[in-house]
Amino acid sequence: MGRSRRAESRTPEVVARRTDSGLAELIPDRDRPRGWTLLLDGAPQSYVDLDDPAHLSFEYQRWLGHIADLAAPAGRPISALHLGGGACTLARYVAATRPRSRQQVAEIDTALTELVRAELPLDRGWQLKVRGADARAVLERAPEGGADLVVADVFSGARVPAHCATEEFAALAARALAPGGLYAVNITDGAPLAFARSQVATLLRIFPEVGLVGDPAVLRGRRFGNLVLVAGRLPLPLPELTRRVAGDPFPGRVEHGRAVADFTGGAQPVTDATAVPSPAPPPGVFDAAR
Repeated sequence: MGRSRRAESRTPEVVARRTDSGLAELIPDRDRPRGWTLLLDGAPQSYVDLDDPAHLSFEYQRWLGHIADLAAPAGRPISALHLGGGACTLARYVAATRPRSRQQVAEIDTALTELVRAELPLDRGWQLKVRGADARAVLERAPEGGADLVVADVFSGARVPAHCATEEFAALAARALAPGGLYAVNITDGAPLAFARSQVATLLRIFPEVGLVGDPAVLRGRRFGNLVLVAGRLPLPLPELTRRVAGDPFPGRVEHGRAVADFTGGAQPVTDATAVPSPAPPPGVFDAAR
């Protein structure tokens, strides 16, 4: 993997640049010599270790990594579509753990992509293309049945944009998936979890199989945080996903079946006509990321 001038420095400094999304900052990790956290307007978006692209730091990244691991037998190349790029953490992970995988990343902020390419270079040997376009526009043009894994990790600042959180969007993802493919969605929410409940209801309208991964405190509405939804047409690999999530440094919980239906609390699926962005995080929730 290529090295950037700044990544080789013995005393890495914060890199800050204005992009289309706001203020992008790359914060060096004090414990990992070539580890970096990407913040956008103070909200943590990605973590990358240039020496170890298979290292996933954030809990939600680990959950997405588990889903990617279970999208096909270990080590087998897959076709993956990443909606929302940031520093391409999960795409790097798939490239490292599944060599020869074909991947496409949709990242609307081209200035951010330029910053990432300059400071956190992608391995030129990876079959990974980053497209400077809106996630939904890329999804609309995705080949039918061509993806083993579709990941929606789309944020505008610290909020999921409304047009990427609807039945119509989920139907496009279902269309892009191969018959046994997995669809994973990262969202954020807090009490009363209205956005999360409506998103689960939305996926249940489109997919026969839906699971929900989260920290128990977030699932109960006790704190604001990430939740990951996973869906597919065929039975999900829930026993292994549950085992892996429970074994993480910060153990999470996997809900499925009746528990997922109950989680919706009667919330209705979201359409393009009714969609709203996810709620803004409470002040100070990301202070520890700095």
